[in-house]
Amino acid sequence: MKINNDLTIQFATINNLPSIVAIYNQAIRSSSATGDTEEFSVEERINWFHKFNNNSYPLYIAKINNEIVGYCALSAYRPGRKAMSKVAEISYYVDYNFHKKGIGTSLLKHVIEDCGRLEKDNLLAFILDSNTSTINILKKFKFKQLGYLPNIIEINSKKCGHLIYGLNTVTL
Repeated sequence: MKINNDLTIQFATINNLPSIVAIYNQAIRSSSATGDTEEFSVEERINWFHKFNNNSYPLYIAKINNEIVGYCALSAYRPGRKAMSKVAEISYYVDYNFHKKGIGTSLLKHVIEDCGRLEKDNLLAFILDSNTSTINILKKFKFKQLGYLPNIIEINSKKCGHLIYGLNTVTL
C-alpha cells in the first residue's frame, strides 16, 4: 500500500528481518520503548518471525525508497485460547532516524484498516508508561487506557509502569 509519494507499507518477508531486528535493537537501547533489555541477533529472531501470518497475525514493514523505516506486528493475545482469536496485540517500532515523520501514524492507520480483513475486533497495546510518544499516537486513534500496573518493570535500575491500551475496531 502506498501511503504518500515516499512511504509504502507491505507485509514483511524473511529478507526484511535484519532491518526489523536493527530497529528493535534501537528500541531496546532507548530503555523506554520495550521491556527487553538485551539486544537480539537476526538468528535469535527467526523463530519469532515465523510466528506471523499475513492472514491472521501479520508483520508489516514501512519503507521509504526501499529502506525499512519501521514495522508493526499483530500478535495473538493469549495464544491458543479460541475465545480470544478476535483480539490481537499490536506493537510498532520506527527507526529513530525517522521519528516525527508520521511513520508510526501511517503504520497504525494501515493496520487498523486491515483488521476487518483479519477479523480482529479488538487491539491491545502493552506499553511502558515512559513511552509518551506511543501513548500520544494511540490516543490519536482513540485507543483507551484499560489498565495500569504501576512500578512493575525495572530497566537499568529504574522502575516504570505497564499500561494497557485498547481499541475496538468494529465501532470505528
